[in-house]
Amino acid sequence: MRRQPALILRGLAAALSLLLLACHVALAQNDPLPSWNDGAVKTAVTAFVERVTADGSSDFVPAPERIAVFDNDGTLWCEQPVYFQVAFAFDRVSALAPQHPEWKTEEPFRSLLAKDMKTFTANGEKSVLAVIAATHAGMTTDDFRQAVLDWIATAKHPRFNRLYTDLVYQPMLELLGYLRANGFKTFIVSGGGIEFMRPWTEKIYGIPPEQVVGSSAVTQFDMGADGKPVLMKLAKTEFVDDGSGKPVGINRFIGRRPIFAFGNSDGDLQMLQWTAAGAGARFMGLVHHTDAEREYAYDRQSSVGRLDKALDEAAARGWTIVDIKRDWGRVFAWE
Repeated sequence: MRRQPALILRGLAAALSLLLLACHVALAQNDPLPSWNDGAVKTAVTAFVERVTADGSSDFVPAPERIAVFDNDGTLWCEQPVYFQVAFAFDRVSALAPQHPEWKTEEPFRSLLAKDMKTFTANGEKSVLAVIAATHAGMTTDDFRQAVLDWIATAKHPRFNRLYTDLVYQPMLELLGYLRANGFKTFIVSGGGIEFMRPWTEKIYGIPPEQVVGSSAVTQFDMGADGKPVLMKLAKTEFVDDGSGKPVGINRFIGRRPIFAFGNSDGDLQMLQWTAAGAGARFMGLVHHTDAEREYAYDRQSSVGRLDKALDEAAARGWTIVDIKRDWGRVFAWE
C-alpha cells in the first residue's frame, strides 16, 4: 500500500511529459515560420500579417490589396561571391567561345577565358556589362530560356558545391508560403534580368513568371528560318529595375503599391521607401548578412549587395532588420 502514492506520482509525471511533448509537437506543426528563431523580428512579421488579415481590425487590408514584393539576389537566395546571373554569363562565355575566335584576343573576353580576373575586373562594371550583352543577346527568348534552364540544372556554387537553386533561403521560402496562405500575392522585384529569373522562379519560389519584375533588354518580333514567329533578344537595355527603377517597375507592371516589402541592399531602398509612403499598415524588411560561417557576412563595404544607406534609414525609421546569425535557425534547407 505504501508504494501506491509513488506509482501514482510516476504515472502523473509520465502523463504530464506526454502532454508537454504533444503540445510541443502541435506548436511546431502550427508554426508557419519554423526556421525563424523566436524573437522580435519573427513576432513583427506574424503580428503584421495578423493585423492586416483579421476581420474587424482597424488595419484590415482586402485580399486584392495584399501585395508583397521581394528583391531576389541576397533576399531570396545567396548573392556572393558574385551575382548568380553574372556567374551564368561567365559560363556562357566559355560555352560560346568556339563560335567566337575573336574572343581569344578581345577584352574583356580574353582575360575571362584565361581566368585572369585581375585584368577582367580592372574595367569594373564595364567588363561585366560587355559579357552580359554578348551572352544574353542575338538569340530567341525560347533559346535563352533553355540555356538558363540547362545552366540552373547543373551549375554549382564555388564555395558550397551545390546547385545555385539549393542556395535559396529556407526562412524566406516559409515566409512566401505564409503570406500566400494569408491572401497575399507575392512578387519578385529584382535588378536581375527578367528573362533569367522567369524560367525557374515558379518551381523554386512558387512565384509564376507573370509575377516577376526585373531588368529587361529590348526584344524584337521576327520570323524564324522555319517561318515561325520568334522574339529576338537584342543587345540593348530597355529597363533597369534597380534603385529608383524599382518603384517605377512596381507601378508599371504590378499597378498597386505594396503593403509588404523585403530587400537587402541599397538597391532596394527606394522600393522600401515607396512601400512605406502608402497609407495604412506597412511592413518594410531588410535581410542583413551577418553569418560568415553559414553563409556570408557583409554590408557597407561590399561591392556585391552593399547595405549602407538603407541600413541607416531602416534603423532610423524602425523598419524590421533581419540579422541572419541571430534570427534564422537555419539558412538553407539542407542545413
